[in-house]
Amino acid sequence: MNAVKASRPGNDSTSPAVGRITRGRIDVGGRPRSYTLVEAPGGTKAGASLVLIFHGSKQTGEKFRAFTGNSFDALAVSGAAVVAYLDGYRAQWNDARAASGFAARTENIDDVAFAEAVVSELAASRAIDRSKVYAAGFSNGGELVIRLIHQVPGLLAGGAVIGATQPSPDNFLLADAPAAALPVLLIHGTRDPLVSYAGGAMRGWVRWVFKVGGTSLSAPQTAAYFAARNSITEPPSGTDLPHRGKPGKTSVTRTDYRQDGRFPVTLYTVHGGGHTVPGPHSAPFVLGRTSHDLNAAEAIGEFFGLLAPSSGT
Repeated sequence: MNAVKASRPGNDSTSPAVGRITRGRIDVGGRPRSYTLVEAPGGTKAGASLVLIFHGSKQTGEKFRAFTGNSFDALAVSGAAVVAYLDGYRAQWNDARAASGFAARTENIDDVAFAEAVVSELAASRAIDRSKVYAAGFSNGGELVIRLIHQVPGLLAGGAVIGATQPSPDNFLLADAPAAALPVLLIHGTRDPLVSYAGGAMRGWVRWVFKVGGTSLSAPQTAAYFAARNSITEPPSGTDLPHRGKPGKTSVTRTDYRQDGRFPVTLYTVHGGGHTVPGPHSAPFVLGRTSHDLNAAEAIGEFFGLLAPSSGT
């Protein structure tokens, strides 16, 4: 474990509409790391949950907030949790795909220690409940959540992965990690142009631009993989979600792996959806269609018991 030196969040600003926003800095192994913290307008109550958010490649925490229309902020504004948007190293995360070649991997950046440091800092400064820490990530950030689930499962009470799938065994740095059960939620579009819903190798231009490599499981195989880790032997059940408002060119099916005494696994398949985060804010069309029939932030909040269930999810 690298040495960690933390500085309390600063640069406090508060807006009733978006909550209290601060910027935090932490020294991890001699390297400064940063994050954006969103809390309820009145501050954080002791014992609150914490949601760690990991952005996609070429993003930062703030860019991911904009990319999703600040929709994850609602978890903090409601008082359900504190939301921390972490910033990757040179806009990427050192996930567990063995064949990748971006800087966070080649320099072996300890993003696991970074996540642990943020949890420790907020347990000290905000008195968050360390037994109620959840991680959610998109794309490369989703791959980091997969790493956290395998490498430090005791850090988390659950993980959510959007637009990313489990690496194939020969492309996974933690293939020998012991199984540890956790609730897992997955969201993936069937027309994702970067990370194929069907799995396999990424397209050549994606490998070149993002310096990623190797092969991955399909989204359904990923859901089955985590269900098996959770010792779920019952077959999954599927539900088609209703359209929210005017029907568009996407639709959503929820596949649930459930069994008494086992942690659940849920896969939201966004039919016609691209490499996007479903919700109120549309991503650039080059990434494919964004579904508005599912709000990813709400679904994650409900799955982890941070929000009351609503109709349509």
